[in-house]
Amino acid sequence: MSVIIEKETDFTADFDVDDIVCQVAEGCLEYENCPYEASVSVLFTDNEGIKELNSQYRNIDRATDVLSFPMVEYEKPGDFSILENDESICECFEPDTGELLLGDIVISVERAKEQSQEYGHSLKREIAFLVAHSMFHLFGYDHMEEEEREEMERRQREVLDRLGITR
Repeated sequence: MSVIIEKETDFTADFDVDDIVCQVAEGCLEYENCPYEASVSVLFTDNEGIKELNSQYRNIDRATDVLSFPMVEYEKPGDFSILENDESICECFEPDTGELLLGDIVISVERAKEQSQEYGHSLKREIAFLVAHSMFHLFGYDHMEEEEREEMERRQREVLDRLGITR
């Protein structure tokens, strides 16, 4: 798996941020039994940066913790078989490597720090959670309905538990 990490904002952490992002992204991919090598881009920004993206792409004029921009529109969450049956989907594969381009994740470091304090856990756990949450969005999961929310939360929790990243 390829994980491209960019940082628009400087921040320090008492853990290897890149390593945690990669571990969680790979853990989610394994959990979903994705049959493809895959690639994801992760951007760390500040509240102003994520507010701009929210405004531009979602018409929401406020900062949020994380944004997900999936490349694939799944008929059923986590069902990768759509990629085998739809030739128009080829644009979702990187031509040089053949990797499935899952999409982009944008995380507000400021918001992640605020939430880690709010929820009483480490910044490492909060960033890991936000990556897992966003990865499941990139697999087509959502949390608009109660049942969807419960399913997504269960998946996130199980991945983080497998990695030993708990509250």
